[in-house]
Amino acid sequence: MPSIAIIGADGAGKTTVTRMLLEENFLPFRYLYMGVNVGSSNVALPTSRLAQWIKGLLGEKGDNPRNSTSLSTSGASRRLGSKSKFRNALRLANRVAEELYRLVLSRWYELRGLVPLYDRHFTFDFFGLEELSGYDRLSDRIHAWFLKRIYPRPNLVIFLDAPPEVLMARKGEGTFEYLESRRRAYLRLGETMPDFIRVDATQPLARVYEEVSDHIRRYSNGRTKKSRR
Repeated sequence: MPSIAIIGADGAGKTTVTRMLLEENFLPFRYLYMGVNVGSSNVALPTSRLAQWIKGLLGEKGDNPRNSTSLSTSGASRRLGSKSKFRNALRLANRVAEELYRLVLSRWYELRGLVPLYDRHFTFDFFGLEELSGYDRLSDRIHAWFLKRIYPRPNLVIFLDAPPEVLMARKGEGTFEYLESRRRAYLRLGETMPDFIRVDATQPLARVYEEVSDHIRRYSNGRTKKSRR
């Protein structure tokens, strides 16, 4: 069965649309959160839960691409106050382990005839972050290489696209520059994929959902016809 990812910046409506798909359930969907926010994850390794708990005790921000790429902090100052190399290595190892764990779950769903429905996707969340200042740790570069070169991409990607001003009005998070850079990165990576679909997320929610569900139905029907030949 194909894996389907609903991606977009915060405020685009990813989680809402995936929930609507699960409610209608016109395919045997199995929801899988594929983002770094452990608190929002429906599945996670115990080590990730523990790390999230410790960060909460220490008052640190969650493990989020936006948090690790401050646009207002220079690379030099980040290096002076950065975590130890050992801690960065542990962080990288757990991050990759978490991503592989969710990939194994996805493959297990597919073997059972279910359709993995991804809310976000690691590859898209981290793609292009090297363009932002402060993203200069060796562990970050290794992680980016892993996602670009090794980690499998979804069969179908649906990008809920909205300009930064709309996203900021909805969520009030990030900056115009950050959101615009993410939008460009999504579209740039999408150009390398045969089944990448852009949906205008500024439309009313009902219209957005109608377009998304129609694209999924057509894609699924096309794959079914091919498999019968």
